[in-house]
Amino acid sequence: MANGSTGPFPDFLMKAMNLNGDNKIQMTTKNKIAVGTDGGALLECNGVERRFGGIVAVTGVDLVIRQGEIFGLVGPNGSGKTTLTNAITGFYPPNVGTVRLAGKDITGTAPHKVAKLGVARTFQNLALFNGMSVLDNILLGRHIHMKPGVLRTALYWWAARHEEIENRKIVEEVIEFLQLESIRHELVDGLPIGLKKRVELARALVAEPQMLILDEPMAGMNQEEKGYMSRFILDARAERGVSVLLIEHHMDVITGICDRMLALNYGEMIASGIPKDVVKDPRVIEAYIGGSHD
Repeated sequence: MANGSTGPFPDFLMKAMNLNGDNKIQMTTKNKIAVGTDGGALLECNGVERRFGGIVAVTGVDLVIRQGEIFGLVGPNGSGKTTLTNAITGFYPPNVGTVRLAGKDITGTAPHKVAKLGVARTFQNLALFNGMSVLDNILLGRHIHMKPGVLRTALYWWAARHEEIENRKIVEEVIEFLQLESIRHELVDGLPIGLKKRVELARALVAEPQMLILDEPMAGMNQEEKGYMSRFILDARAERGVSVLLIEHHMDVITGICDRMLALNYGEMIASGIPKDVVKDPRVIEAYIGGSHD
């Protein structure tokens, strides 16, 4: 933590979140301290292993994310972070081990079915649709709640209009929540990286998930943008009740907003626990000093 920081947050997070002056954000801080003590497990991975031919990308990974928890996942490039999230969400099912969501075994479940069960994610590389507006990109996040069909389209005014209005209300609520009102009709192509990341977060939130997986949501951001994104993640947990699996390289963010964390290296677990303790672990320090293992 940077010198001169106040409480559990680095200075840049304190400034952006206005923790000393905003009652709503102070409430999220209290929530951060309280969660994870009595809540049950929402996501469980037991002995997860994923291989690609003879290459073992992740092996023997165990983690439990509790209801309402922000859980950090860190490691050098190539350590298996994204592979683990792909195993959880069904893109690359684990070869060994199990994944459970709210007690239900979802190992090997197709990604679209995992999404319907309440898991939403953002991607390490932006997956927005260029040539479409911010609003249209966010609306796509509602697809799992819609009932498309030829007949409903043909009878739009009678069969589908009400559904579209209801979905639009949720989208507008999230747009206001993430302070995107002024750019809702702009094309995503020309937006700065910080706003693009926020649009992708909005698209995930409109799916109304119970589990939110964020793959490096602050990559390429400056300190102010990181602070705003951290605030939005805390508010999403406090106001929308989501649990978060946060993959990040910025250790100041991990120690600032995560309740617990897991560190990977060469696809294996090397440390887990409270962030302030994990970041001091010699194995974690060695892994980061050693750099990339791509």
